[in-house]
Amino acid sequence: MRAAAAELAQLQQLQQRRQRRIVECPSATAARVQVDGRELVNFCSNDYLGLAHDQRLGTAMAQAAQRWGAGAGAAHLLTGHTREHHELELELAAFTGRESALLFSTGYMANVGVIQALCKRADVVVQDKLNHASLLDGARLSGARLQRYAHADVQQAETLLTEAGQYAALLATDGVFSMDGDLAPLHQLAQLATRHQVLFMVDDAHGLGVVGARGRGTLELAQLDEQQVPLLVGTLGKALGSFGAFVAGPADLIELVMQRARSYIFTTALPAPVAAATRAALRIIDADAGPRQRVQALTLRFRNGAAQLGLPISPSNTPIQPLLLGDTGRCLAASEALMQRGYWVAAIRSPTVAVGTERLRINLSAAHQERDVDGLLNALQEVFAAPGMAG
Repeated sequence: MRAAAAELAQLQQLQQRRQRRIVECPSATAARVQVDGRELVNFCSNDYLGLAHDQRLGTAMAQAAQRWGAGAGAAHLLTGHTREHHELELELAAFTGRESALLFSTGYMANVGVIQALCKRADVVVQDKLNHASLLDGARLSGARLQRYAHADVQQAETLLTEAGQYAALLATDGVFSMDGDLAPLHQLAQLATRHQVLFMVDDAHGLGVVGARGRGTLELAQLDEQQVPLLVGTLGKALGSFGAFVAGPADLIELVMQRARSYIFTTALPAPVAAATRAALRIIDADAGPRQRVQALTLRFRNGAAQLGLPISPSNTPIQPLLLGDTGRCLAASEALMQRGYWVAAIRSPTVAVGTERLRINLSAAHQERDVDGLLNALQEVFAAPGMAG
């Protein structure tokens, strides 16, 4: 017990101890939350299209709950795989232009499960250094040797694949990087994977539903198909507004993942009402480009305003807009000052990002109004003008 207390004290001293805030009740719109008796404009959420609070998803979930109950009650390979799950897998495969799809209960479990299912101890897995933790952990847990290339450095990725030779088994990258909002060099990486005859895996958690003319994500934007990128992982809890994840690709490959992935085999299926809500989200995204166009317009509005104010924006054209501050204390102070002004913006610090790259991460949503973005910009101008906040 004393050791745990000492470690917590050290985290506190290093300003790395995380704090949960309790959201007390739903607000009038998806862009606002009630915390500690105050309404805050929420710029922390991954609900990019504002679907998490959409009544159509809620209605689909409620109706499915009346039929199927609240929980699946078992793993997919036992009695947990309902008609709702089956239809959702078919629809996700069609949505992503792939032969087959397999549901996982979380995005973390999807990445860990896929890599563990397809890679063994003698293999080498090559990944971008800024990949999501679940991709990195998946390689470590598989027993394969993890090799990381500098962010978006295609040349170093090729060097690592060449050095691995016959042991190179998988090349993996985020499509949109969650802390930076930038896009992976997918064309060049796909060419590398083909040349070295390794599987190529893209985690498009932050791209699906948002990026691309039809919201099919970074692979649509890069015009890459299933042959060029055999493994596509996506989450359901971001732009799709529900919960869970999936992997899509060639039928034989997805079947092999189903047979081997421990995080699929040994866990309860996500509830059927969640699958029903996700199916509703897919229909909305197909029928209405408005939310996608709206979040893109709001992203541009924020970037233009931030540039005019001289704020330290990053080269991101996605709804993830980091402001690099490079200091934990400044990040925490800025986040708290924004909260005092009615805006919830996360301070991202070590060890989530490297020391010296601490930042505010602003996430935009179709649920925001132009006045929300303008108000945030005004608040940021005030906060950055305060003593000690200048870079």
